[in-house]
Amino acid sequence: MVVLAASVLSKSGKVLVSRQFVDMTRIRIEGLLAAFPKLVGTGKQHTYVETENVRYVYQPIEALYLLLVTNKQSNILEDLETLRLLSKLVPEYCYSLDEEGICKTAFELIFAFDEVICLGHKENVTVAQVKQYCEMESHEEKLHKLVLQSKINETKDVMKRKASEIDKSKIDKNRGDKGGFMSMGSGRIETSFNDMSISSSGSGFGSGSGLGVTTDVDSFSTKSKGRQPSSATAPPKGLGMQLGKSQKTNQFLESLKAEGELIVEDVQPRAGQSRAAAPAPAPTDPVTLTAEEKLNVTLKRDGGISNFDVQGTLSLQILNQEDAHIQVQIETGGNPGILFKTHPNMSKELFSNENILGLKDPNRPFPTGPAGDAAGVGLLKWRMQSADESMVPLTINCWPSVSGNETYVSIEYEASSMFDLRNVVISVPLPALREAPNVNQIDGEWRYDSRNSVLEWSIVLIDDSNRSGSMEFVVPPADSSIFFPISVRFSATSLYSDLKVVNIIPLKGGGAPPKFSQRTSLIAENYEVV
Repeated sequence: MVVLAASVLSKSGKVLVSRQFVDMTRIRIEGLLAAFPKLVGTGKQHTYVETENVRYVYQPIEALYLLLVTNKQSNILEDLETLRLLSKLVPEYCYSLDEEGICKTAFELIFAFDEVICLGHKENVTVAQVKQYCEMESHEEKLHKLVLQSKINETKDVMKRKASEIDKSKIDKNRGDKGGFMSMGSGRIETSFNDMSISSSGSGFGSGSGLGVTTDVDSFSTKSKGRQPSSATAPPKGLGMQLGKSQKTNQFLESLKAEGELIVEDVQPRAGQSRAAAPAPAPTDPVTLTAEEKLNVTLKRDGGISNFDVQGTLSLQILNQEDAHIQVQIETGGNPGILFKTHPNMSKELFSNENILGLKDPNRPFPTGPAGDAAGVGLLKWRMQSADESMVPLTINCWPSVSGNETYVSIEYEASSMFDLRNVVISVPLPALREAPNVNQIDGEWRYDSRNSVLEWSIVLIDDSNRSGSMEFVVPPADSSIFFPISVRFSATSLYSDLKVVNIIPLKGGGAPPKFSQRTSLIAENYEVV
């Protein structure tokens, strides 16, 4: 027995659903179904029609025909049994036995037909089994959903309880601070509203020193919680007349900085402030060559390297037109893993034979630019890819462990002796927290960005004195995957290529070569631990 197709047609011959169980072209099945209405007789409930090649076994169902197209060698008794089973399934899935009802549940009918007939042969199934197979119910899935929903409901209850506790503490605090007081001896009037207070201070009504006004603003995160901000604390509040911002205003600005806000202050920079963030100074020498390498590294959290890619460029900047007819002689470190590629306008033979970068046309000068143009002219590009873990300048190990109602996270870095890394910032993603994490131990400084839920670990310089370091902090219970990916930013003044500019060769004038300077920098463009 081979069932070629199972179809549902209207009495007018319109095909509503058809499922083929053997390979056949669309033209053939459309031709077979189009010929069926012409062969159907009237006044019969269960019947069949044969042609030279196929047999039509059909059954009327109200305004429809349920049709099986089989070959002539099939057992007609089994075909009738299959037709009977399909006639029971169609009313189970269709709400109304008309054209609209069939079209709305077309895919459900196709899935049910597939459970009954496989590769043209009838499966030994019942109507109840077909419905069960199509519903695909899973006890484990239901249990998982129930557990997940219970966790969500529990989390919502905890959130509501915490919110009510915070609101209650704010109300109690407002009741304690709302009364205010007035002292005639000091001439001080102080009122409070939530976490903002405006106080007017003077030296007394009879003195001639005038009236001093200060505005005190406390951030909710520092005053209501009773904890210190992650940044430097403000100096203690002084008495008497104050000009400019008060100390509590400074504290408010510091708390905003701790939350990731960019605050611009009209103050002089501190002496101890890092100068690495400042832009590179404009070139003053007649010729400046800048070698820059960008590092793209993806490390695995369990060890190993997923991606290690170094892309470098050498650019030339000339201030004066009279110094533009030159050639640049360089030295490379001889690393066979580095592939160099010159600019199309450069002479490849000159570079490959003598390590000299010069234009193909010696009479053509290099472009010149103003002192503020830091881009320069690209001369050389190089790239290095490696799977050697010893080439990685900085490795990060993160060990989260849950203990009771807390998660202890230990992070350790190990730096290679190849480079001295500057302005290292290790950014660790955290779960959403109401307060900053509790940092138990750290080699360096830390800052919590509450807006992005990121803990930033900063080390100004990593050299031979601190090739390794660690940090430990505590957060509420969280899954270990929350703390990844860890992103790292740093810079260095050494290069993987060890490229050096040896000399500047003038092509015109015959005089001394112009004075030149070389800048080198290695930047971590995309450095992650996943």
